[in-house]
Amino acid sequence: MRFFRQARHGLVRAILQISAWLARSEAREVWSRRFMRALANGVIRRHQIRMATDLPHLGAQWQRAFPSAHDHPIVRVTDQEVEAEIHTNCPLRGTGDAAACHRMMEFDRHLVARAGGDFEVLESQAVTGGSRCRVVLRLHQP
Repeated sequence: MRFFRQARHGLVRAILQISAWLARSEAREVWSRRFMRALANGVIRRHQIRMATDLPHLGAQWQRAFPSAHDHPIVRVTDQEVEAEIHTNCPLRGTGDAAACHRMMEFDRHLVARAGGDFEVLESQAVTGGSRCRVVLRLHQP
């Protein structure tokens, strides 16, 4: 079991490195978007991400997409939004490259949109150099 956990961790790290490389160049933006959406679509199918019925369900759908809920905790659910964090060590951490972060977060935006919501980054590891990103998820407004 430990072998599979380590293999999964290595695969996630490799995907993050490729994603960051694609995202760091504005010239590769189209490829970055396609790659991130393809990854999201694969996760949507594999984890059977469905349309959310309410905010807690939206947060749960987003959280299910990742190998560890521990690294993607839901911090708070209000009447309007789900506040969450991403604790995964991002390859963009401390680079100051907010545009690359935005391109990498296409994965989350696409996934959350398919679950019926909107995804917004409040605080990025790329900008702050910190150990987490703070994000919010909101249901689409009719």
